[in-house]
Amino acid sequence: MHVVDPQRDPTPYDIGMATETSPRQTPFHSFHAEHGAKLVEYTGWEMPLHYGSIIDEHKQVRQSGGIFDVSHMGRLRFSGRDARRFLDHVCTRKINGMQPGQIRYSLICNERGGCKDDVLVYYVSESEYIMVCNAANREKLLDHFSAVKGDMAFKLKDETESTAMVAVQGPKVMRLIGQFSREIPELKRYCFTNKSILIAKFLVSRTGYTGEDGVEVILPNMVAKQMIKMLLGNVDADDTTVKPCGLGARDSLRLEAGMALYGHEITEDIDPLTACLDFAVKLDKGEGDEETGRFIGQGALQAIAAAGGPKQKLTGLILEGRRAARQGMAVMQDDVCVGTITSGCFSPTLEKSIAMAIVEVDASEPGTRLNVDLGRVKVAAETTSLPFYKA
Repeated sequence: MHVVDPQRDPTPYDIGMATETSPRQTPFHSFHAEHGAKLVEYTGWEMPLHYGSIIDEHKQVRQSGGIFDVSHMGRLRFSGRDARRFLDHVCTRKINGMQPGQIRYSLICNERGGCKDDVLVYYVSESEYIMVCNAANREKLLDHFSAVKGDMAFKLKDETESTAMVAVQGPKVMRLIGQFSREIPELKRYCFTNKSILIAKFLVSRTGYTGEDGVEVILPNMVAKQMIKMLLGNVDADDTTVKPCGLGARDSLRLEAGMALYGHEITEDIDPLTACLDFAVKLDKGEGDEETGRFIGQGALQAIAAAGGPKQKLTGLILEGRRAARQGMAVMQDDVCVGTITSGCFSPTLEKSIAMAIVEVDASEPGTRLNVDLGRVKVAAETTSLPFYKA
């Protein structure tokens, strides 16, 4: 996804992948249209970029709450005797030993250790798991899983188009949720629960991608419209706790929170150690534990670690002035290129130009003075630890 500059309204907005057919519509499409969303094609889906102002939506989430349609994200259900064993084979994180209701963030790697995607794995039972993946990578992962399945016995069901998904984020969200459920506000981070309202079953999790507290809800298509109306109430009221937000605010929020985005901080050519995602990689996975087994790409990542670690790593940058850095721009030290910008924007919360970049390890220490080549001018920048913002 291209990084959105919240200081301007990018029209036309070149986003996602070109498709020969009409983009898919989520179950909330009519809601977006009715409330004036600027709709754009993103990874084959027609999605809201904003409902009027990216900056206003960004601040709404930081100050109160926002709801995001994330139905385009992949939702895959694994079930059967070898479901857990297969997930341990493709995930960098240990799946064996997870408990019911637990969620783990993990990477799916290629043999070289590069990232095919970052995913969330939900433990339903010892023989059933749900995986949430990025919209752009869903079909790639399905092909990958088919290619590496071998003789393992499990079923894989793609539930993306039969369900809907929303993320509700912000400091006042859990208080609002508490009006409908006592149990959900007590959920621990990276856990989920199942709830039923009338005949519909909901899966409610507590992970987040904005740096704020909140929940994600996976629900049947048939009740999507009722659910969003229940959460939003009178969406046009000035004092609404939660308001609809689009992809633009979601991107600037996740950047302030220092969270990786596929295609930017992680790619098939960027490994998770370089992207500072070491916490999601168990390098000794399967050693002395045949029940767990090794994961695809483990040898390559072990070799990087054995050689003293990656030669480059992800860092935060704060730029002088208000101009935003863009993906691919060079990061300089004494007129020598030492890295590349992966994401950047002008932060509405910090009122500073911020960016993430992959730079040489020696240039990544917080407080290092660098320059970013913006094209016509080089702008001074200083490295800083991530995240830029923490609630």
